[in-house]
Amino acid sequence: MTTTINDTEALVASVKDADLQRIGTKILNDERISFDDGVILFERGSLAYLGALANYVREKKHGDKTYFNRNFHIEPTNVCVFSCKFCSYSRLYAHKEEGWELSIDQMLDIVKSYDGKPVTEVHIVGGVHPKMTLSFFIDLLKAIKAHRPELHIKGFTPVELDYMFRKAKVSTEEGMQLAHEAGLDSLPGGGAEIFHPEVRKEICEDKVDAEGWLHIHKVAHNLGMHSNATMLYGHIESFAHRIDHMDRLRKLQDETGGFNTFIPLKFRNKDNDMSHIPESTTIEDMKVYAVARLYLDNFPHIKAYWPMLGRKNAQLTLSFGVNDIDGTIDDTTKIYSMAGSEEQSPTMNTEQLVSLIKQVKRQPVERDTLYNEINVF
Repeated sequence: MTTTINDTEALVASVKDADLQRIGTKILNDERISFDDGVILFERGSLAYLGALANYVREKKHGDKTYFNRNFHIEPTNVCVFSCKFCSYSRLYAHKEEGWELSIDQMLDIVKSYDGKPVTEVHIVGGVHPKMTLSFFIDLLKAIKAHRPELHIKGFTPVELDYMFRKAKVSTEEGMQLAHEAGLDSLPGGGAEIFHPEVRKEICEDKVDAEGWLHIHKVAHNLGMHSNATMLYGHIESFAHRIDHMDRLRKLQDETGGFNTFIPLKFRNKDNDMSHIPESTTIEDMKVYAVARLYLDNFPHIKAYWPMLGRKNAQLTLSFGVNDIDGTIDDTTKIYSMAGSEEQSPTMNTEQLVSLIKQVKRQPVERDTLYNEINVF
């Protein structure tokens, strides 16, 4: 799969568009591209051009290595006080009988079901339930750590945390310290959607804004925690909105260095208030991954979430800047299946995931949450 510098230089030199040639030269020279450059790549970059540049950067950073981890998900509830228009997952608190709520004992039973299995991470994320308070989740974190201390807990989006902290009347700094001391090891990337207020007002006006999201991640980073970042694309946002989103992440990463990976999430239109909006094409999906790899020069990793894209398209992303396809996901992750994801039962064992990666001539590497290598296949 190796893309040589000569191949990429020749491609850049052959491009007739002067702006695209200039941007490509910047990338080959390890120079940071600008906001306007990012928009131009979306507007005028061909799939082949973007893919070649992104693959060049990916291989320069990681060679053929493609990471995955062994993880499982706990979704405490799908009852939520917020009403995001793109969401097919949550049920408003007024209709909570249509949803589910797990007790601490029920969630601990899920953890115990993985006893003796080589999972390294539990991922905890769900709706915002008014009765699931900061103290409730602190008790959960402590119970998990008491049972399996080495298990890495990656949990709670800023949407969940912001609500917990406000309800508990503690500052973000105090709340994050309490959660971290109780056993929270890192943050997932969810709840970011699109940062720009024009879009946020239309699709998720009532939940934490961009500044609040970024501040919670910054506080986590300052505590020595790492986190991920996402972007929900393919709905009403413009190319400039996408680059604005990435730019805010890039600036925070310059400041803290705390982000591990960036995960573009494709909008799925099943059973939500935005079902009238057509979904993005596979070509557009690959362009998003490629531009993300080129713009987010200070992010070590770009991840494709295979249950959302489907296995074949996840393989395809590995030629468009992606070097991580998430985990074995040893459960059914309802957040995406309920929105119409390609994988209605998103479970792959390690052997299947390794095979998926090898089929496209990449090297599978099992990692932990912080990208320490565990096994190379």
